[in-house]
Amino acid sequence: MAKFFTTLSEAHRDFIAAQKIFFTASAPATGRVNLSPKGMDTFRVLGPNRVAYLDATGSGNETAAHLADNGRLTFMFCAFDGKPLILRLYGRGRTVRPRDSAWAEFRPHFGPPMPGERQLIVAEVEGVQTSCGFGIPFFDYQGERTQLTDWAEAKGPDGVAAYWAEKNTRSIDGLPTGLLES
Repeated sequence: MAKFFTTLSEAHRDFIAAQKIFFTASAPATGRVNLSPKGMDTFRVLGPNRVAYLDATGSGNETAAHLADNGRLTFMFCAFDGKPLILRLYGRGRTVRPRDSAWAEFRPHFGPPMPGERQLIVAEVEGVQTSCGFGIPFFDYQGERTQLTDWAEAKGPDGVAAYWAEKNTRSIDGLPTGLLES
């Protein structure tokens, strides 16, 4: 049975901290819905109604484009071990980039720089939902993949910036991501 909450409780925070993967979902007013898996210990709970994640360079930049369009964002966490649970966070997000004044406020929550880090996604949580998770299978965590950070290190800052210019300035529906705008 689904339960709804207006803020993140300590139990919710503990559950989130224990997860190795989370999913983001966003959509523009018209166009494709995007659903992305994320990992690499990049998610942080910043308060009872604020969360953020450090966004690494990817093959696209859908979330940033969708947030610029309407701000809607959903996160999902699910237990792959232990007690079954699905936790969703519904809210409004924004993109924070190194050029933004808010970068200095939020970036320190994520530790040392990560090769290929692109932006932060900061969300104000409007609602929290938990549900049973009885249908989620068990999976064993084996470790983080290093291909993304290895790729970014090999490219170097100039190579990553060139990749952003080629692949990350527009969504697959042609919406601007704002990544390289001043």
